[in-house]
Amino acid sequence: MNRTITNTTLLENPELCTLATCPLDLAQVQYVPSLAGNMLYIIILCLVAVAQLWLGIKYKTWTYMVSMLFGLIMEVVGYVGRVQMHDNPFLSDPFLMYLTCLTIAPAFFAAAIYLCLSRIVVTYGEEISYLRPRTYTILFISCDFVALMLQSAGGGIASSADNNGDQELGINIMIAGVSWQVFSLALFGVLCAEFAFRVRRTSTSKRSMMFTVLRSTRSFKLYHIALGCATLAIFVRSVFRCAEMSEGFSGKLANDQITFMILEGAMICLSVILLTVLHPGLVWKGQWRDAMWHVRSRAKTQTDYTALEMQNRSASTSV
Repeated sequence: MNRTITNTTLLENPELCTLATCPLDLAQVQYVPSLAGNMLYIIILCLVAVAQLWLGIKYKTWTYMVSMLFGLIMEVVGYVGRVQMHDNPFLSDPFLMYLTCLTIAPAFFAAAIYLCLSRIVVTYGEEISYLRPRTYTILFISCDFVALMLQSAGGGIASSADNNGDQELGINIMIAGVSWQVFSLALFGVLCAEFAFRVRRTSTSKRSMMFTVLRSTRSFKLYHIALGCATLAIFVRSVFRCAEMSEGFSGKLANDQITFMILEGAMICLSVILLTVLHPGLVWKGQWRDAMWHVRSRAKTQTDYTALEMQNRSASTSV
């Protein structure tokens, strides 16, 4: 009789389960998360975070550094949740911690990549681009903000839900955020390809003379490749997470550890390593700030010109 009551209690409250008392079918994921694999990712991400902090301070790439560090911290917290699940995969708090943090974190890495495009446009010449450098930044940071808000809101609802209905609502909102991120990354890739096509059609004499030396360096050329590979890695990861979450927690993808470790963990580690090894401070040196100043000064000049033009029109009308 007592054993029947105990079994019933465990079925109704899986969080009371342990690996010795319950089957994995009742766990948050139907496998025991690898301790070695998740610890390896934690070590890699921590080392990258230290490197990003040091490089960011040294080269004063503040916005880039903050964006990368936020993402890396959330990644580490997410994998700490998975390490906790190694001992007990039935607990919901570590599961929600890993689900929420690892879903949101790549939005910060995408933001760091988006910051680079406007400066790349400046190095070749604003006249070559269809859009102004600042427009690229505003457009994609806005897209990233929407994705981040959806994922954060969904994660908050899912982690604080008292019933399955609210938890499912939170997860659906997170799926919408990840889907929007996939769209944003795809649009980013299209506009980058369009700009690259314009550059190829433009003669060298019409490109910006201020950054001629920078463009000729091998590191700057490798920097383009690194950004492209990092973006592709985040895109692959985002498509995977969108498909995984769409199937639900009982789906095949959500319960395949090898696929997760490759298409989530390995893709993100590859991305952040590339964004660190070819850090903009190492590639651009002081010209990273020069490009940023150029974008801001041109935007201010345009604003002043527009204000002056409106003032002149107003004066002409009054006369």
